Amino acid sequence: MLMIMGLFVGLVSAIVRPDDRGLLRVEAERLAQLLDLAAAESRLAGKSIAWTADGPGYRFWLMTGDTEASADWSEIRDTDLLRARTLPQGMMISGLEVENMRANGAMRLEFAPYSQGLSFIIEISLGAARYAVAASPIGELRVVPGEEKSSGANDKLLALR
Repeated sequence: MLMIMGLFVGLVSAIVRPDDRGLLRVEAERLAQLLDLAAAESRLAGKSIAWTADGPGYRFWLMTGDTEASADWSEIRDTDLLRARTLPQGMMISGLEVENMRANGAMRLEFAPYSQGLSFIIEISLGAARYAVAASPIGELRVVPGEEKSSGANDKLLALR
């Protein structure tokens, strides 16, 4: 009887706990929704909002000041939706491509209120599992499953069209 209960508990915990790909997909979908929200907030408020990532986490920034020359960026802390986030252990933002160019150094996107959208791809990984948040120039965001090895941005963008 004890052995049967142990097997049952093990089976239930295996079913309830999502696998790496499932957990990664949930985080990629959350990121896509937050990026869409940031772009909409930027248009509504008339101020630029930036997204930055440092590998295991990301945060959103609001441009203060009236012009680009007097711009200063402050981290958004007054809303729960665009707060700083740390990804689950082992998961990381593993790449960013903007307009088919790989980001060198810091990973940063800027959503300007009066400009056309950018095409970008943000890659998220957990072990060998990969997902990408891909945006088209018309502002369409999709979560695209990645292969075990990361493929190029052009392949993912072609899948959007």
